[in-house]
Amino acid sequence: MSRAFVRESDGDELGDLPERPISPHPNYVRPRGMGLLQAEAARLAAEREALKAAGEALGTKVRLATVARDLRYVEARLESAIRVGAGGPLPDEVRFGTRVTLADGDGVVRAFTIVGEDEADAGADLVSWVSPLARAVLGARAGDDVTLRRPAGDTPLTVLRIEAADDGGGIG
Repeated sequence: MSRAFVRESDGDELGDLPERPISPHPNYVRPRGMGLLQAEAARLAAEREALKAAGEALGTKVRLATVARDLRYVEARLESAIRVGAGGPLPDEVRFGTRVTLADGDGVVRAFTIVGEDEADAGADLVSWVSPLARAVLGARAGDDVTLRRPAGDTPLTVLRIEAADDGGGIG
């Protein structure tokens, strides 16, 4: 078959761009998480305006559609945000926003802060409150033994320390 009459993609095909799925869980955010969402919304809005100004440049339509979709997602997350701030007495049990130090059965110690889904970053020891690890320790007190249920097998953990986390007010 001759390819003379087959349209080649010019990189500007939209196709069906699905919406980003919104979590069914309550959208708890710390001050830092709210700041991250607001910064991302501002960045996406600025990028959308720049793309609109670029006109018909190659690939602009696809990128504009992607940015518009991502902006709708971030705006929905901001609209549904439930702010949970720092303050109050020192925590006596693990809850959203606390910093938890655990030891596993081998004595390996790990510390992390329980945060909202949009703020989670395992590399920075920020664990989503809906993750299996956070769910295993929520409500536990220092000295409690808990079990992390994983497909690879259950892991026993001991809660060593619970601290009030930095409120995460900064975005960096």
